[in-house]
Amino acid sequence: MRLLQVTVPTGKRETVLDSLDEEGVDYVVTDETSGREFTAIVYAPLPNPAVEPVLEQLRDAGIDDQAYTVVVEASAVVSQRFDELEERYAEREAVDEDRIAREELLGHAEDLAPTLRTYTTMTVISAIIATAGLLLDSPAVVVGSMVIAPLIGPAMAASVGTVLGEDELFVRGVKLQVLGMSLAVVSAAAFAVFVRYSNLVPPGIDVTQVPEIRERLTPDFLSLAVALGAGVAGALSLSSGVSAAIVGVMIAVALIPPAATVGIGLAWGLPMVGIGSGVLALVNWLSINVAAIAVLWSSGYRPQQWFQFDDARSAVLKRVATLAVAVAVLSVFLGGVTYNSFQNGVSDRDIREGVDGAVAESERATVLDTEVQYTDGILLSQSERVVVTVGVPPGDDRSVTGLSVEIDAAVDRASGHDVETQVRYVTIEDV
Repeated sequence: MRLLQVTVPTGKRETVLDSLDEEGVDYVVTDETSGREFTAIVYAPLPNPAVEPVLEQLRDAGIDDQAYTVVVEASAVVSQRFDELEERYAEREAVDEDRIAREELLGHAEDLAPTLRTYTTMTVISAIIATAGLLLDSPAVVVGSMVIAPLIGPAMAASVGTVLGEDELFVRGVKLQVLGMSLAVVSAAAFAVFVRYSNLVPPGIDVTQVPEIRERLTPDFLSLAVALGAGVAGALSLSSGVSAAIVGVMIAVALIPPAATVGIGLAWGLPMVGIGSGVLALVNWLSINVAAIAVLWSSGYRPQQWFQFDDARSAVLKRVATLAVAVAVLSVFLGGVTYNSFQNGVSDRDIREGVDGAVAESERATVLDTEVQYTDGILLSQSERVVVTVGVPPGDDRSVTGLSVEIDAAVDRASGHDVETQVRYVTIEDV
């Protein structure tokens, strides 16, 4: 529910009240005594779906942006006429009761785009905390960095500016997004360099083996689903007037950790780290924007002036098409990673089954562990070395005679190429 407050210019009182009466809106009128060009103030409680049509009626009645029109949230309204109005709008076809008016959407988007000083400061702090969390392999710290990241505002501002034909808001949103992502990478790289050369991490650490970092080096199609979901959720929360704080965390999940991982890759001089996480950050960024624009446009948001409609539709189509093509091109990389991961998974399973089968032919030997190691690389990695630990009874050399040769042959057959195989024997006793 909303409470509409409108200042009525001189000579427009009767026209405005007639417009409200036509909509069946219950209202209260008070005199405006400031001595300016306004003669009255109208207060009208409205259900959410009624706000935009009523504002359209008021514009037709002569209420323009020279008057004051304020829409605030109402906790409760007790009125029989209001109940009737709410039922009438609920019965209209294709009416979303949670959808806020275009003017409210624009106001929310402008509020979400913070001042430059606050935005830059919070982005830098978030990137530094994310970098520390990644190097510490601490999911809790990484999540904490997402909570303070202010990245939802610019993304939603750019999307709202696109569908409503507000070019200034769109440009501001895009500039803030570019600035934010650049700041996140640079801040993460600078902090990672400081950590590396200040001996705050063990010398010779292999950052690619840190689990929190490693999972962002090989992005697959599931990463795309996360970003699209974040964009859809952001647009829905904005268009329904729901707090965007929690959704903002979801958007930060898709952007801040990958950007921080790029910074770590730069600090350690590892191009493949920067490429993998950089593609992930870029795909997520573009996907969030294309999803948000599509959701807002499909929700029925259009420019205020009818003659802006064609321009806005053209802008939406061009921007969505551009973003979609960029996402599709980058998704080729995701597809390659996904396929390579699938192939390695199949190879890992076949190797383990082959080892189990080879050892099973020996009555007294037992497979204790099979470790499959892969070559470095994101798209072209394959099994390179297999370490098999076999348990045998004490003093029973006959049970392992020729076993290592059979295991090596089984591994090569399963992987489809020559793999270095190491077999370790461990003496075990039956209890």
